[in-house]
Amino acid sequence: MSVADRIRRRLRDAGVRYHANDNIAPYIEPGELAALQDEVAGKLQEVLESLVIDTAADHNTLDTAARVARMFIQETFQGRYLPRPDITQFPNAERLDQLMVVGPIRIRSACSHHMCPILGHVWIGVVPNPDSRLIGLSKYARLCDWILGRPQIQEEAISMLADELEAQVRPDGLGILMEADHLCMQWRGVKQHETMMRSSLMRGRLLEDGDLRRQFIDLARHGR
Repeated sequence: MSVADRIRRRLRDAGVRYHANDNIAPYIEPGELAALQDEVAGKLQEVLESLVIDTAADHNTLDTAARVARMFIQETFQGRYLPRPDITQFPNAERLDQLMVVGPIRIRSACSHHMCPILGHVWIGVVPNPDSRLIGLSKYARLCDWILGRPQIQEEAISMLADELEAQVRPDGLGILMEADHLCMQWRGVKQHETMMRSSLMRGRLLEDGDLRRQFIDLARHGR
């Protein structure tokens, strides 16, 4: 049984979803990630051969399958295979309750439909309450890397990021703005090079309070 089959069987036995943008780290045993990378490299070599590329004679593609497998497992899709980064939390000792905005945070992802890059920025607005658990500034970027480091579509990515931030911070209000270039639209298909996708998600006070929501959007806009 291949390592992918073993991991897949554990997921199915546990009744756990394993879509492209899901994290499956709890179901990967020690040593299996390196074996999975080797398995992916072998499959990618078959893809290159099916594309009629002579990797044995072409020095440029000789090690391409191994390089791409390493990129998928260790870099661009690492958010699927690695556990959530450690999050340093602090009590809200000063009972802060005003809007805080973090960004722009540079994000890199890949489109679930064509595996083409998504490159952009995220802005996060948080309205804490006395019971909130504040997190270190760098942790916002690490969470973004973890959530976006999977094949995604933008609408689902910001929802997943919001869920994780709500669980970690427990704020009264949360807002996320994302602006990104989708190379699946620029490199193929309609080939629209100037088109970007902008999306937003508001929860709690940022959804209910129009003035607060505008304040967040204005602060994010000025941070571009």
